[in-house]
Amino acid sequence: MASEEINEDYPAEIHEYLSTFENSIGAVDEMLKTMMSVSRNELLQKLDPLEQAKVDLVSAYTLNSMFWVYLATQGVNPKEHPVKQELERIRVYMNRVKEIADKKKAGKLDRGAASRFVKNALWEPKPKNVSKVANKGKSKN
Repeated sequence: MASEEINEDYPAEIHEYLSTFENSIGAVDEMLKTMMSVSRNELLQKLDPLEQAKVDLVSAYTLNSMFWVYLATQGVNPKEHPVKQELERIRVYMNRVKEIADKKKAGKLDRGAASRFVKNALWEPKPKNVSKVANKGKSKN
């Protein structure tokens, strides 16, 4: 990109930003080509339901984000467009899926083992008459 000439149609200060944007668009294009090369059914068959939900949510979020950018390039304020509510709705579902995934990763409590651990860790005083009998027996021998 450094060898490219700066176009006189726009200010020189934004050339680097435009170059970065062009690279990003190219990367998105490559990802879309890769994603479109495999059928959706083929892709989803290989995944568990939670992973399927993640793929669907990321796809929907990406598509709506790209539409947001399109609206901005057309001079429409995307903050006043229904796409904003759609992005928020998808974000809520993404958080719900994340919570479910975190619950799966969380350790399970074995109540029986925890109960035994606590019971054995607690100090229990010995009955008084047992200790006297034990002391008398030891002193005689």
